[in-house]
Amino acid sequence: MKERPTSELDKELMDPDLGAYIHKHQALFKETNISACLAAAYKQKDITKAELARRAGMSEVYLHQVFSGRRKPSRDRLLCICIGLEATLEETQQMLKEVGYAQMYPKIKRDAILIHGILHHTPLGDINDRLFAENEKTLF
Repeated sequence: MKERPTSELDKELMDPDLGAYIHKHQALFKETNISACLAAAYKQKDITKAELARRAGMSEVYLHQVFSGRRKPSRDRLLCICIGLEATLEETQQMLKEVGYAQMYPKIKRDAILIHGILHHTPLGDINDRLFAENEKTLF
């Protein structure tokens, strides 16, 4: 199927019959599988899930639920996991995009702090401290 420009799809959404649009474009809609994305990223790292949970600031139970697909992490929790995995900025941005979350944007102060932390492999606690010091919402 040939990819259609977003502007064309936007025009079609002007039609009051949303059901027809959804039926016609079913193939466009991606199923986000966070557990598969995380498993692929995790496989590349030399870390146990217990260590990942510690680095990501979450319980092992919660992390296992995310990896098994029983829970979908929030954007902030996903960022914690990416930081725990020491994922690159590109890997982190791709993970956010795959799951349907907004990617980080360097013109947003909070995101700039997160991007800097990811680029410099800063531990999660130190990133949270910097967010707090800058009066920004911490990750946990």
